[in-house]
Amino acid sequence: MFKLDEQTQMVGSVVRQWCQAALAPKIPALEAGTEMPFELMKKMAKQFGFDAMLGGAVRKRLAKLRSGEASDPDKMMSAASASPMMMHVVVKELSRVSPGFAMGFGVSMGLVGGAIVAKGTPDQIERWGLPLATLDLIGSWCLTEPGAGSDAFGAMRTTATPDGASYVLNGSKTFITNGPGADVFLVYAKVDRGEPEAGRGVSTFIVERGLPGVTVGPPFKKMGMRDSPTSEVFFDGVRLGVEHLLGGVEKGRGGRTDTKDSLGNERSGVPAMAWGIIERCYDASLAYVRERKQFGRAIGEFQAVQLKITDLFLKLRTVENVVYRLAWMQQHGVRDMPFINASKAMSAQLAVDAAMTAIQIHGGYGYMEELGLEKLARDAKLLELGAGTTDINLLAAARELIGATE
Repeated sequence: MFKLDEQTQMVGSVVRQWCQAALAPKIPALEAGTEMPFELMKKMAKQFGFDAMLGGAVRKRLAKLRSGEASDPDKMMSAASASPMMMHVVVKELSRVSPGFAMGFGVSMGLVGGAIVAKGTPDQIERWGLPLATLDLIGSWCLTEPGAGSDAFGAMRTTATPDGASYVLNGSKTFITNGPGADVFLVYAKVDRGEPEAGRGVSTFIVERGLPGVTVGPPFKKMGMRDSPTSEVFFDGVRLGVEHLLGGVEKGRGGRTDTKDSLGNERSGVPAMAWGIIERCYDASLAYVRERKQFGRAIGEFQAVQLKITDLFLKLRTVENVVYRLAWMQQHGVRDMPFINASKAMSAQLAVDAAMTAIQIHGGYGYMEELGLEKLARDAKLLELGAGTTDINLLAAARELIGATE
């Protein structure tokens, strides 16, 4: 269980080579915002054969749905990637160089594409799910609002008002990954039929860029993840047909469960990102303490430095083991939400700590931009904020374990 099979190792090696040759040279431009990452994502998908791998699996699911045959989307995606661990390794390798690029890739293909493939009608899967799974289209997941972060449902103000055979969408979303370049927005909104706000159900709408009333704000200036463009998205009287309603039916209160399922999938991807960050910090630090000399000795001979290296090693193996367990859970259809929530929180914290430790080991050199460690520290911080803050994830885990509602 705790060893990558030969095929997954090969995929990891190929992705690492691609990252060094194609992604790393683009980091300055992506961080500065003079280039967007989306065309590079599409090139990566073509080079690694996502259309043959994931696209083929989506087409099989689509054919089964059209014929009336049952099709489990989780099993389908597992079969498409040979093992869930393979996709975690891809995310890990991308995150060694650019956690932001990994995040944008995961949101588009996994969160948005995955939700449509799992919950959409056959027509929606063909129109949007398939091209999102192969990165022919770029997707954005739109849940967070200016006044609705941790209280995503209670404070949600975006509404979809039924009007004949259509819905009229009004509201705004913020901190939206891929917003500046997305082709498709998966938007969560309360269906407003005039009932009290507390009783409104949440449904999900597939909104295309270019529809009248859809506007996107400029990219935010951020502490980290600067190579992952983030923006606000505004919806002003956007008219949507039933074909834009995910699954073709309103979910009512069940829409919140669907959203939590998607959050669980997002949180399951964070440890792989943390794994990549910590592994890069450990590898760089280990090499540095062997070659850097002070007072006539390699600094790796000093006990204080040795303790830091061991600390990084333990963080690396801890998060790596978490990813192995998550992959096992995905492969066997196990949905352990307390573990998902708690391990997301822990992995994020360990990634931040590892990046700061690596900088400390490298001293002034670690503080310099050219080594890339300061970037990993800036990027790692978002893992403690996105997909639910650390406190929210730990509280969610505790409430499920205890059986509490508040």
